[in-house]
Order: sequence, then structure tokens, then C-alpha cells
Amino acid sequence: MRKWIPYIFILPTFVIISIFIYYPALNSFYLSFFKVSPFGNRKKFVWLDNYLELFSDDRFIRAFSFTIIFTIVTVVVSIFIAFFVALLLNQKVPGVRVFRTLIFAPYAVSTAVAGALWGFMLNPVVGHVNYMMKMLFGIQVNWITTIPYAAYAVIIAAIWKTLPFNIIFYIAGLQSIPDELVEAAKLDGANIWTRTWKLIFPLLSPITYYLVIMSIISAMFQSFAIIDVMTRGGPGDYTTNMIYRVYLDGFRFSNTGRASAESIILFLIMIVVTFVYFKFGRKNVHYQ
Repeated sequence: MRKWIPYIFILPTFVIISIFIYYPALNSFYLSFFKVSPFGNRKKFVWLDNYLELFSDDRFIRAFSFTIIFTIVTVVVSIFIAFFVALLLNQKVPGVRVFRTLIFAPYAVSTAVAGALWGFMLNPVVGHVNYMMKMLFGIQVNWITTIPYAAYAVIIAAIWKTLPFNIIFYIAGLQSIPDELVEAAKLDGANIWTRTWKLIFPLLSPITYYLVIMSIISAMFQSFAIIDVMTRGGPGDYTTNMIYRVYLDGFRFSNTGRASAESIILFLIMIVVTFVYFKFGRKNVHYQ
């Protein structure tokens, strides 16, 4: 009886995961091979037609392209800004703990609230950003409805939302680096630039790799609320990424088969990202 106790404890979790994750995933895979009526009462088996239509549809190609650009810019900028901010917050100066607490505040805010906050700040009429730009440079920008500024707006909001998570991990990594290594580099004549890029940043490579993978997942799969609140994928389809494309096709246009095919493609991308992390991330940690 004792050997069954662990399985009994995990059974409720397994049931919940099966209902809300496994079953929807399998059902999406099943529906991706069908043309489904808007009310879901009729299905027609079309084999791979939904997938073939996706890669011949300009809207999906634009969504896929924007997803790649959005992900690369968000990940690269957030990683480097987080690293430099962590270096500053790792200094032994008065009040540094207060700044560490304040810098983590955006991560406690939900993604939808972050999108609403930046939508207000970038408002062309009452937004603080346009007010400051008007004061300093005498210009105003319609961030939300103008190309390419709409893309800049959602990228800024996404970076702001993910930045605290990266900073916290980098601070923890910096505090684990022995002071003797840095002091030895100073005695050898290494300046601050050399110490940063030849010593500190390489020592943080396992953390950097982990943050890159997590930032990719966040940019691709958790950016829906920011885009929905700020731009709703517009102007046109300019800021529509793949996860928002799934929402549009599945709920607005009631094209369940197409949306299921898009979700399966996203799922495959997630599998590849996860495989890369477990395949190469462990090697980096072992090397470290």
C-alpha cells in the first residue's frame, strides 16, 4: 500500500493537468486536420490542408515574421539591460536594497495591467511619454496606431514587463562570483570593461542561457495580453504575432481548424525551445 501513496498524492494534479492541458492539446491536434463549421456542429476531414494554407497565407506569414522580430529584439535588449542594471544594483551603496525591491515591482504586475499602463503612458493626447517628448524635442508620436511606432510600443512594454525577472537572476549570479576572482583580475591590470566581458559575463553564461530560453517563451507565448490591450494586433495586422493570430482565427473568425493548426505549430516551436534548453543548457551548467 505504501508504494501507492505517492501516486495518490499526485493524482489530483494529474487529473487537473489532463483536463486543462493534455486534453485541449490532443483535441487541437485532432481538429487541425478538419474544417470545422462556426458552431462546431460539422467537421470535414481535410488532412494537411490547414497547414498548407497557413504557409501560403500572407496574414500568417506576417504574424510569423513579426513574432521572430518581436522575440529577438525583446530577448536581446532585455538581457543586456538586465545585466547592466544588475551590475549597478550589485554595488555596495546606501539604499541599494530599496532599489532592488522597486525594480522588481513591474514583474508583480499582470501582463494585461502592464499593457494598459503603457497604453496610457504612450497615449498621444494625455500620455506622459508624448508630454516629455513635446517638452524636450517639440514632437509628438501616435504610438498605438502608427507604423512602425506600434511595434516599438509593444516591444517597450514587453521588455519592461520581463526585465525584473532577468535582473533578479543576474543579481543572484553576481553575488555568487567570488570577490577573489575580481580582485585577481584587477591586480593583473584588467580594466572594468575587460573584467565585465572577459570574466563576469562568461561566469554568468548558465544564467544567461536560462534567461534567454525563458525570455523566448515569454515573448512568444505570454505577449497576448500586451498586444490585445495596447494595439489589438493593429494597425492592420502589423503587431499581430502568432499567439494573437490563433486568437483571431479561433474566436473572432471562428476558424477552429486553422486556429488549431496554428496552435500546433506554436506547440512544436515550444518543444524545440525546451529541447534546446535541456540539451545544451545542462552542458553549460556542467561546464560552469
